[in-house]
Amino acid sequence: MKPLITEDERQRLLAHGQARADGQAGDPLPVVRLFTPDAHLTWLLASLDPADGDTAYGLIDLGLGMPELGTVKLSDLASIVGPRQQPVMRDRYFQAARPLSEYVRLAQENGGIVD
Repeated sequence: MKPLITEDERQRLLAHGQARADGQAGDPLPVVRLFTPDAHLTWLLASLDPADGDTAYGLIDLGLGMPELGTVKLSDLASIVGPRQQPVMRDRYFQAARPLSEYVRLAQENGGIVD
């Protein structure tokens, strides 16, 4: 099974996670966008907990019109499949255009992650 994130993305997520753990308030650019191609679920992840290397933090959109900040384990995402048995995938073309707080604001205004 292919990992959900690349090694480069893992290192950037861990760096943001270490800054959070150290109490450095910041508004990082999201690093990776994960999604289910057949179930309208999206995770825009900005950091990874350095203590376990599995708990990611970011904007979570479960397709219910109420996106919010939260945490999710990458290991849990790896086991999710949609109704057509499509696994969670990484958007290989995602490039953050704004800080996480702006994605949150826009997602809450629009009822979902817009890009």
